[in-house]
Amino acid sequence: MVEPSAARRVAVIGGGISGLAAAHRLIEHSTSDCPVDVTLFETSERVGGVFGTVRIDDYLVETGADMFITNQPAAVRLCERLGIADQLVPTDPTFRGSLVLRNGRPVPIPEGFMLLSPAKVWPVLTSPIFSPLGKLRMGLEYFVPRKRGNKEESLAQFVRRRFGREAFDRLIQPLVGGIYTADPEKLSLKATMPRFLDMERQSRSLIQASRKPATGSAGEGDSGSAAETGGSGARYGLFTAPRGGMSVLIDRLREIVESSGTVRTQTRVESLARTPDGRFTLRVCPQNGEAADETFDAVVVALRTHHAADLLDGVASNGDASADRRRSIPNVERLTELLRSIEYSSAAIVVSGHRLEDVRHPLNAFGLVIPHTEGRRILAVSFTSRKFPGRAPEGRVLLRTFIGGALQPEMLLHSDDELFQIVREELASMLGVSGEPEFERIVRYNNAMPQYHLGHLDRVSAIESLTAGVPGLELVGNAYRGVGLPDCIRYAEASVDRLLDVLAEPATV
Repeated sequence: MVEPSAARRVAVIGGGISGLAAAHRLIEHSTSDCPVDVTLFETSERVGGVFGTVRIDDYLVETGADMFITNQPAAVRLCERLGIADQLVPTDPTFRGSLVLRNGRPVPIPEGFMLLSPAKVWPVLTSPIFSPLGKLRMGLEYFVPRKRGNKEESLAQFVRRRFGREAFDRLIQPLVGGIYTADPEKLSLKATMPRFLDMERQSRSLIQASRKPATGSAGEGDSGSAAETGGSGARYGLFTAPRGGMSVLIDRLREIVESSGTVRTQTRVESLARTPDGRFTLRVCPQNGEAADETFDAVVVALRTHHAADLLDGVASNGDASADRRRSIPNVERLTELLRSIEYSSAAIVVSGHRLEDVRHPLNAFGLVIPHTEGRRILAVSFTSRKFPGRAPEGRVLLRTFIGGALQPEMLLHSDDELFQIVREELASMLGVSGEPEFERIVRYNNAMPQYHLGHLDRVSAIESLTAGVPGLELVGNAYRGVGLPDCIRYAEASVDRLLDVLAEPATV
C-alpha cells in the first residue's frame, strides 16, 4: 500500500497554454494528503507554445493570440488566482468594430452583426455588402422552419439554409475563417458554435433570437446580444488582455511551475510505456544529454493529437496479459487512430509596424476580414494597436496579417521574403499602405490549428471514453472541446481534477 504522504510524480508533456495550465492546477491542488511532484517537458527552448510577446523597438508584438474572451470565466479566474487580474485591460471602445472586403474595398460590417446572425435590421438594409436580393433572402430567415432530423450540418450548410448563399459568401465565411482558419463546408457547427443551434430550436428564427436580451454566457464564437458587443463582427466588448501582453500570463504560469515543480525545456519525450504496477515509463531525450527512462505515477499529454498518437503507439502493458485492466491501455490502436483522424491546418502571421502617415485608410476598426470569393492572398488583417493601448508608439500602427489556413494551404509554400512582398502588395491595395514598414516579422504555425470537422464531438467523446479506461493518463489541448484560451484552460483544469481523484486513491502494487 502506498503511504498517503508519498508524493505522486506527474509528467506534463508539452509546454503550451494547456500544459502550463495543467501543471499549475496540479501544483495548486497538491496537498499534504496527496502531494504532487510535477515535471513539465517542452521540446523547444521556451514554454508558451503559440503565445509570445516581444519588444521590437517601441512596438509590443504578439506572435500568437493577442486577447481572450471574458464571458467564459476560466481564463479570468486563472488570472485572478495568479495575481495578475489587475493587469487586464479591455479593448479600446474608440475603434470597436470590423471591416470586410467587398469588391476590393473595406466596408464596415453592419452594427450588431454577430458572426452568424444580425441583431439589428436597419444596418443590414443600408449596408453595401449585400445586394437587394441578398437582403431580401436574409429577411426571409424569419420564415425558415426549424431543421428536421438529427443529421449534423456543417456551418456552411446551416448558414445557407437560413440566410442564403450571399450572406455566407460575402460576410459569414470570412468572419468564421478568421477564428478557425477552416473550410466551413467541413466545419461542424455543433462543435464550434452550438449556441446557434440552440437559438434555432428555441426561437426558430436566429434574427428573432439575436434581438432578445442575452440570458447567460455563450461559448467562444457563439452569439451574444448586441448590447454585449459594443461593435460588430465579434463581441469586442467582452475581450481583454494583459497590459504588458499575453506573455504576462505565460511568464507567471512558468514562474509558479518552476518554483514548486520542474520545467525542462529543450527536452523531448520520445516514448511512453505502461509498467506492470500501473505507472508510466517515459523515454526522455534532452537536447544536450543522453536519453534515459524515467517513471511517473501519472501523465498529462498536452500535445497536438498526431504527436500524442505517436507517443501512445509505444504504450502497452509490460505485465502479464491477465493483469488488471488498470495496468494496461485497452484499444490503444483505436485511440491513436482517433487522435490521428483530427486534421490540422497551417497558417502564418506577418507582423509589421507602419507610420500612420503612410496608411491612407483611417483604420477606424479592429481589423479587416477577406472573403474567399474576393480571390485575395491573405485571410485577414488585425489592427492590433487599435485594440489596446501601448502596442505601437505615437503616430504608428501595428498590423498582423494572416495567411494560409484550410482554404489557402498553398500560400505557406512561399518563402518568408515572398510572403513579406505579398503582404505589402495586399496591404497597399486594400488599405493604401505605402512606404517601407518600420519592421516586419513572420511567424509560421505548421499543422497548428485543429479542424473541428463534422463528427468532431463524436470523435472526442470516443477519445475521452478510451482515455478514461487508463487511470493516470489525461489528454489535453485545443483539439478537443474548444480552440480559445479559456477553452484550453477549462479543459486542462477539468482533466487534472479527474487525475487528482485517481492519484488520491491508495494504489496497491
